[in-house]
Amino acid sequence: MILDAAAKAARLLPPETAHRLGVRGAALAARLGLAPKSRDPDDEILSTTLAGVKLPNPVGLAAGFDKDAEAFDAMLRLGFGFVECGTVTPRPQPGNPRPRLFRLPADRAVVNRFGFNSRGLETFARRLRPDRPRAGVLGANLGANKDSADRAADYVAGLKALWGRADYFTINVSSPNTPGLRDLQGRAALGDLLARLADVRAGLAGNAPAPPLFVKVAPDLDDDAVAAIADAARASGVDALIVSNTTVSRPSSLHGRAADEAGGLSGRPLFGLSTRMLKRFRQATGGRIALIGVGGVEDGDTAYAKIRAGASAVQLYTALVYEGPGLVRRIKAELAERLRRDGYASVAEAVGVDIPV
Repeated sequence: MILDAAAKAARLLPPETAHRLGVRGAALAARLGLAPKSRDPDDEILSTTLAGVKLPNPVGLAAGFDKDAEAFDAMLRLGFGFVECGTVTPRPQPGNPRPRLFRLPADRAVVNRFGFNSRGLETFARRLRPDRPRAGVLGANLGANKDSADRAADYVAGLKALWGRADYFTINVSSPNTPGLRDLQGRAALGDLLARLADVRAGLAGNAPAPPLFVKVAPDLDDDAVAAIADAARASGVDALIVSNTTVSRPSSLHGRAADEAGGLSGRPLFGLSTRMLKRFRQATGGRIALIGVGGVEDGDTAYAKIRAGASAVQLYTALVYEGPGLVRRIKAELAERLRRDGYASVAEAVGVDIPV
């Protein structure tokens, strides 16, 4: 596949350079009508619903690839069931100094410390024009500016600015690369933030259905924090939790020279930790809040394991760095095979079967 060969060649470039070229190339291809399309329609067994949103398949692109909403149509046409853009901050900010993205090829992993580099809400909103047809389901991942005096107000600003322009919204309170951001996962702070967002969402929606609101959490949480987040999510009407963001931990098994770089670790080494966290949230929420599994999804087996652990859908990003865009098609085919092998007629039937509630 040409795109997979291009992805392999891109790994010869510095990581952030390769990333920017990939996004710009996908965006240009979409504008010129040259974006490759998934060759076959999705297998019917993969059709599912996530927090009321119908998906052709449960394999999504995680936030971080398309930070400024440049290439979402191209990525949807590759076969993703949904694409999440961002993280976007209200005001433009450059993020942390370079270098800030590091590959660990031997570990099939990446370390990043981008720090919410963003062109801001104005640019992001302009690219999500409500009168422009989209190729599929689009989510907007909202963040706060590093120097903000009122970070809750930043999330409110994002929700207001992008209302009517995205199919769902994700509140990112779990990036390790903005100092103090993860403090918003605490019981009081998160409760206040989500209550404020719930009020704003209700006001914006009026009598119409409101788009779902998700919260993205860290994999480095203790039992008290898990319980607090589950309680706050239920109390405020959060529709789903994304489990999880990158980890600040470093497994002793890492081989890559960049293993000691500061930032969040993603990819294969995150799979075990993030899946254990997914199971804990499945138990803490009693299955009453939808979960999205992220971290180390790289084939049909890892996607299926997330679903069996409680995820209604999964997201990936790091695996694309090493496998190329053909990975999406392969995961969907493998997942459909495993569902049929185990006697399930749909994704929904397999959700949480390993963690009964």
